[in-house]
Amino acid sequence: MAPCGRGKRPGRRALLALTAALTFLVQLLRQGHAARLYSSQDSVAVLEMDGAQGLLLNSSSAWVVEFYSSWCGHCVSYAPTWKALAGDVKDWELAIRVGVMDCADEKNFATCAEYGIHFYPTFRFFKALATKFTTGENYKGPNRELQTVRQIMIDFLQNHTSVNKPPACPVLGVASSSSILSLLDKHQKHYTAVIFETELSYVGREVILDLMQYENIVVKRALDSDEKLMEKFGIHSVPSCYLFYPNGSHGLIYMSKVYMADLESGLHYLLRVELASHKILEGSELTTLKDFVTVLAKLFPGQQPVVKLLETLQEWLVSLPLDKIPYDAILDLVNNKMRISGMFLTNRIEWVGCQGSQPQYRGYPCSLWTLFHTLMVHAVTRPEMQILPGFDNSPQMVVQAIRRYIHHFFGCRECAQHFEEMAKESMDKVATLDDAILWLWRKHNDVNSRLAGAPSEDPMFPKVAWPTPDHCPRCHEEIQGLHTWKEEEVLAFLKSYYSVDNISFRYSEYELQTNKAKKAAPESNKNEGKKPVPPPLGNGHRKQKGNPQNLDQNPRHGAVIKPENDPADSNQKRVSFVQDAASLKKEFKQSISFFGIGFSNVDMSLCVMLYAASCLFLMIMYFYFQMRSKKWKARYVCPLV
Repeated sequence: MAPCGRGKRPGRRALLALTAALTFLVQLLRQGHAARLYSSQDSVAVLEMDGAQGLLLNSSSAWVVEFYSSWCGHCVSYAPTWKALAGDVKDWELAIRVGVMDCADEKNFATCAEYGIHFYPTFRFFKALATKFTTGENYKGPNRELQTVRQIMIDFLQNHTSVNKPPACPVLGVASSSSILSLLDKHQKHYTAVIFETELSYVGREVILDLMQYENIVVKRALDSDEKLMEKFGIHSVPSCYLFYPNGSHGLIYMSKVYMADLESGLHYLLRVELASHKILEGSELTTLKDFVTVLAKLFPGQQPVVKLLETLQEWLVSLPLDKIPYDAILDLVNNKMRISGMFLTNRIEWVGCQGSQPQYRGYPCSLWTLFHTLMVHAVTRPEMQILPGFDNSPQMVVQAIRRYIHHFFGCRECAQHFEEMAKESMDKVATLDDAILWLWRKHNDVNSRLAGAPSEDPMFPKVAWPTPDHCPRCHEEIQGLHTWKEEEVLAFLKSYYSVDNISFRYSEYELQTNKAKKAAPESNKNEGKKPVPPPLGNGHRKQKGNPQNLDQNPRHGAVIKPENDPADSNQKRVSFVQDAASLKKEFKQSISFFGIGFSNVDMSLCVMLYAASCLFLMIMYFYFQMRSKKWKARYVCPLV
């Protein structure tokens, strides 16, 4: 036995040595992986050694390349932004691509030196169809934010000459009036979208690049300075999108930015989730709740069932002669346990405009800010209403109710404390209802500035000063090189943006119930074919002239297409709205999928490949089972004697 035991010892030692070596190798691999800020999982092209010149020289597309070092702290911090940029402009690859090169990697030393890289990160642009080696053009933007870099990329593309322009890059310039007017009542093989915008806006050019992969859609640009063209198509605000169909019809695409689904979801969370942590409401908490519910009941621009619920809740709270009210009693009323006819609040969360790129982003805080701004604007549009008797119609009545609600009930205590500090500093200066709107807007921007770059920030929706120049070009001006807000323009923008005419009922509870009723109705329903009735609004708000059931042109962002010859809208004033670049791109791209033109060449190729692979798999399986069947018969079937 002893010899056997001695014979095993070398094996154990070898096994231990091998385990240690493998562990060390894994550590080295992990370190190497950690040193790489970018990988094939990202949308960036990772350039290495001599392969860089092969990609950049005589390339059919332009390039923007980040030369970085994996040990550079600034490079590490900026990597998420560069990855987000690459993902955002992935559809532009035929025109311009995003690349990276790690100059800390030893095999890239010579290449980085050849391109004259001395500092990290360094950003260089390379033009398409270059026949000679060039070190590229340095990035000269004012900052490195995603939106700025994206716009600089567009400027770089437009600086290409006809000789070195990327072959697949569409026309980014302004279309002539005659070329647009020639589309009227013209049959064509594709859709044509015309984006009306200001001269400095990038919305149209971004939409053009985003949709360049689709063969059945052509996008053109027009400027608001062409007043005759604007008047011809009934355009009253920019950016706007006008769509020409292949059959010759045409119409304006309306895109709303405030969604009733967000407001209703926010109310649901406020009343059923946030208040639930307060088992008994008494003292200042009870007073605050009464005042805030009164503001909601008077000003919320919701549909009649929701407003009726708020009014019932407000009357019940005010009339109840109790110093303490259990939350469960409030919840029973919100859930309509008494089964009062005609009142209802959704019990589901459906974020639309407030939907984040991940579940932990945006959502309820976004909907709460939207609700606050909406209430403030509607207090101005209905000043004749006595909202809170205790405030004697003070211009601070709504904003004070909001302040106290945040102080007592908002779940984020640190956020509530910051808001209270801001209120103590300047709320006493609010002298008019317009002042109150602007005060809330300023504080919202202060909060965005404080939270920019925080872990709670959605990387796809960075917290920036709002409205952006794309939202409201007239809201911004530059005096002696410094940015200045034109607050009279901001006020006009806010009043239009949060008005009842700019609220979309897409994905709201009204639409859900209406669609259920449609499915339940028999085909012989007498009302079939009639034009759907817009949702009745409470609080005396003017009903929307638009048709909420026709909002399905955009499956997520509520684009409404209204043909030019619609008699119901012949005398309707076009709803003014403004869009930022990201929202307009997403909304328009999703609208296109509804029209059945959302398939690119790549999509079709993938479909063919999948079809061929499926056929091949079925053939292989067929022959496999055929062979098995023959073997089974040969093995188990006995010959007759």
